[in-house]
Amino acid sequence: MRTLVIEDDKETLDYLVKGLGESGHTVDNADDGKDGLFLALESDYDVMVVDRMLPGLDGLSLVKALRASGKSTPVLILSALGDVDDRVTGLHAGGDDYLVKPFAFSELLARLEALARRRESGPPDTALKVGDLELDLLSRVVKRAGKLIRLQPREFSLLEFLMRHVDQVVTRTMLLEGVWNYHFDPQTNVIDVHVSRLRSKIDRGFDRPLLHTVRGAGYKLSIEAA
Repeated sequence: MRTLVIEDDKETLDYLVKGLGESGHTVDNADDGKDGLFLALESDYDVMVVDRMLPGLDGLSLVKALRASGKSTPVLILSALGDVDDRVTGLHAGGDDYLVKPFAFSELLARLEALARRRESGPPDTALKVGDLELDLLSRVVKRAGKLIRLQPREFSLLEFLMRHVDQVVTRTMLLEGVWNYHFDPQTNVIDVHVSRLRSKIDRGFDRPLLHTVRGAGYKLSIEAA
């Protein structure tokens, strides 16, 4: 897989180039937004990793310019800005996925592989779907069986994370890092409370439950019973 990494932090850039190279990627890189855009326009890449805060040209402007040129290369945006509004802004700018720093390399690699597969199968989607449950990333609308479900911002982020890991057991640690951006366990029941609220909204009144508790492990979103 041919990958372009645009990141101005040398330690992060070296880490990504080394890790991706060891994972079989052919990696080009740039530490400046303008240089990165030049490479992106001049060559064809399977995927790109773009830091949001770059010298010369910021990451979101880079992605907008890339899309304006007609390039559809899948872009994973990296950023220390992890609020829901920040992620939505990144997707609206033309990003295909958004990963918050600090990140686990294994997750970044999995997301890049997913973006590459999605490109092979057709244009990138702006919606996630599990059974009759639908989540639109741009309009931020959630429906099940055509019925509108109103979610709070954190509930929306939780559901998005679970839908991106459909049929996988999602642990507390994964949720703390991926939804709350915690890299420690606050020793509270915040996850249990939000999962309970989300479950009541997406499952109550419907034929089959989608959000399952996997005892001793975590949670799983699936049309199949846990």
